Amino acid sequence: MLSPGRSATGILLTIFLFLICSSCRKEVPTEGFVEVEGGKIWYKVVGKGEKTPLLILHGGPGSRSCTMMPGYSRLGDERKVIFYDQLGSGSSDRPQDTMLWRRERFVDEIEILREELDLEELHILGQSWGGALLSEYMITREPKGVRSVIFSSPLLSTRDWMDDARLLLSQMPQPVQDTIRKYEALKEYSKPVYLAAVDSFYSQHLSRRSWPREPVAECEGVGGFNSEVYNYMWGPTEFTATGTLLDFDRTDDLDEIEEPILFIAGEYDEARPETMYEYQKLSKNARVEIIEDAAHSTVVDQPEKVSLVISDFLKSVENSSE
Repeated sequence: MLSPGRSATGILLTIFLFLICSSCRKEVPTEGFVEVEGGKIWYKVVGKGEKTPLLILHGGPGSRSCTMMPGYSRLGDERKVIFYDQLGSGSSDRPQDTMLWRRERFVDEIEILREELDLEELHILGQSWGGALLSEYMITREPKGVRSVIFSSPLLSTRDWMDDARLLLSQMPQPVQDTIRKYEALKEYSKPVYLAAVDSFYSQHLSRRSWPREPVAECEGVGGFNSEVYNYMWGPTEFTATGTLLDFDRTDDLDEIEEPILFIAGEYDEARPETMYEYQKLSKNARVEIIEDAAHSTVVDQPEKVSLVISDFLKSVENSSE
């Protein structure tokens, strides 16, 4: 048996070692690059809040995170918000090897980023194609430490996406419908008359606030949309899927996600609200929030409403686990 003196010394030593180990957590720069297969991906951490961090997966494939920063950064008072550009996108490296444009490699990026940024616990939001990537991550990797999942206007089934696109197109003025269908059939996607018709569709269903896009300060000096990745994985237009995502569908697997889920869509979204409610039925623990007067780019169209909805959801998840 230890003497009282030795016992007290042992306790003090344990506390000392605990304090040392607590201070040994690596310091993570708020901006930088992380090495992944094929090159380096860029990331940025915004905010100083102490609640569980939120990781953002941008859309595309081939888009970038900077357009979403003004909206999602509003959550920074509560928690750190982590943005990153997928390989081939934004400020990340842009290799030309199409063998890199695999879903499992994009999923690997999430795991590598979590390890490098010491994200043991986090929430994850996937926007559009980012929703497809998030579903792949949750279903194929069954990761630990993910407290909730947010599917924002997600691509979860190419079949559903195309059905929604056809339905929304059928509601456009007849000349717009005829022009888009004519040049889609001819595979002539650069004709000015076709692009004008597509802009009419996008101003209704992609972004009602900013189409064509207004300049975003956070995007200054950032590489633009990578159409090569988009064409390879998706196809030539929003209305025509021909790429590697042609048969993508994770809807039958949604019930494998145990974590709380929030589905978000805009009132006029390409990912229609009706489809989100169908996905809710296929999930175990999900809710749906529809953002009024918003299209696919919900956080661009209605940043205040979107940040409030997400804040309330994350707080409810965290409060329920305390």
